[in-house]
Amino acid sequence: VQLQASGGGLVQAGGSLRLSCAASGRTFSDGVMGWFRQAPGKGREFVAAIGWSDGRTYYEDSVKGRFTISRDNAKNTVYLQMNSLKPEDTAVYYCGATQSRYSDLWVEYDFWGQGTLVTVSS
Repeated sequence: VQLQASGGGLVQAGGSLRLSCAASGRTFSDGVMGWFRQAPGKGREFVAAIGWSDGRTYYEDSVKGRFTISRDNAKNTVYLQMNSLKPEDTAVYYCGATQSRYSDLWVEYDFWGQGTLVTVSS
């Protein structure tokens, strides 16, 4: 399984970006796809996740109401729409896939993309 993350960039505070994570090598019919982020000097933290089969979504509290995770099963792709971005959202964003149930722990995810850098200027 390969995950390819894209869509990062530089944006001013209050702006928007949409990240994409395309999966290849297998078709996901179950499990969960998640987005995590890692800021300089910090650990990898959970951002959002979505179930492949039921579309149920989960969010970290600080992004609720600003970020939206969605999926396109036909394209094996998950998206993270990020609105009202803040400087504290600056980080490398990673997409991950787990074949088991929802988790907000990065160690529970089996596959990872390469990361895409999001920089929010104040």
